[in-house]
Amino acid sequence: MTATPFDSAHLGGLFDTGETARLFSDTAEVRAMLLVEGALAQAQGQAGIIPEISAAAIQRAAMEVLIDPAQLREATAQNGVSVPALVAAFRHEMSAPEHAQYVHWGATSQDILDTAQMLRLKQVLAQYEANLTALIGALATQAEDHADLPMAARTYGQHATPTSFGALVAQWGAPLLDLLAELRALRETGLWVSLSGAAGTASALGAKAPALRREIAEKLGLTDPGRSWHTDRAPILRIAQWITRLLAALGKLGTDLVLLTQSGISEVRLAASGGSSTMPQKQNPVGPSVLIALWHHGTGLAFTLSGTAGHALQRDGAAWFTEWLTLPQLCLSAASALGHAEALAASLAPDAAQMQATLDSAQSLLNAEALSFALTARMPRPDAQAAVKALCQRVVAEGGDLMQMARAEWPDLPAEAFDKAAMLGQAPAEARGFAAAARTLLTQSV
Repeated sequence: MTATPFDSAHLGGLFDTGETARLFSDTAEVRAMLLVEGALAQAQGQAGIIPEISAAAIQRAAMEVLIDPAQLREATAQNGVSVPALVAAFRHEMSAPEHAQYVHWGATSQDILDTAQMLRLKQVLAQYEANLTALIGALATQAEDHADLPMAARTYGQHATPTSFGALVAQWGAPLLDLLAELRALRETGLWVSLSGAAGTASALGAKAPALRREIAEKLGLTDPGRSWHTDRAPILRIAQWITRLLAALGKLGTDLVLLTQSGISEVRLAASGGSSTMPQKQNPVGPSVLIALWHHGTGLAFTLSGTAGHALQRDGAAWFTEWLTLPQLCLSAASALGHAEALAASLAPDAAQMQATLDSAQSLLNAEALSFALTARMPRPDAQAAVKALCQRVVAEGGDLMQMARAEWPDLPAEAFDKAAMLGQAPAEARGFAAAARTLLTQSV
């Protein structure tokens, strides 16, 4: 196995990250840093900080020059950061020392690396939005199609009251609606450009630094935070926390599917399942299990990341290095989870017959709450609860059916006390409400 399954030849399909993986390659990072250097030079040429002809040469070279990341290895190991080696290699490849001398003018390594990271995260978040949109759309269809399909709700793993499969799908999807709305805001304002200089003061750029930072942000399609953020890792944490909540929501989906497909319940069918090396009968819920594993993995990464967010003084190498160890894997975890969740949502199918069989085999005990409220017309609520509890204990001990015993005990109970549709409560409305809200939000993005 490789250091991470995301890079594994044989495990990579299980934890497939799609197009997101290429954004966390060495080549993508070097390319992003060169783009930042090019935008910096272009803005400085327009501002008269460096000669315009040199700015044009640097900006053009940044688009054309190819630098092998491997040649940065030795110097990076010594310097703790790849930018000095990158700048040296870039100047050499330009073969125009009269222009190359202005590369990286007034910036520091963290400006380039942090801004380049934001450039890549910009593409990552765009991919998330596309995948999340498709996932929500698939869940909205499931919720609407099965809004009235009754099934047993379970609390603490025990039968509770009836609900509908559509309402369960709405529980999966509702947090994703909030996450999608927040993601759009995050893409608009949460991707910051950095131009703060060696100690966060931009002293080498003087009074022109704020305007220069705004111009670079505009050229790169990023946000100008209006200040230095070398040691303020809030923009990184906002993205990481959003990803962590996404993984938790998808982990909930995975957990429920593992439970609902297990032997003895079998109320949901998956279009694809895994086989055992020795037990031919096995149909393992592989996709849901991956969602749970990625959720657990992401939680640990996010804890590490947040635990090192308090960078010391004006620069903190150790805390910064920790981001490099954790943030890429966190982003890849979300990409993989979204891919699995989208495939599951589009293809899973409830087994209506099995859901009804579960309800039928429950001896009407799922209707105990409804019965206790129906009895309040003739006795106080505590007495009604006690009477129904005693009746439930008889059903469990003697067998039989709660509703039949209730009719025998209280023959004049109104028929609506046993209405199946009423026992679903707001479940169908919750399902349809989610589907409508999803379609409204998704329409806003068109």
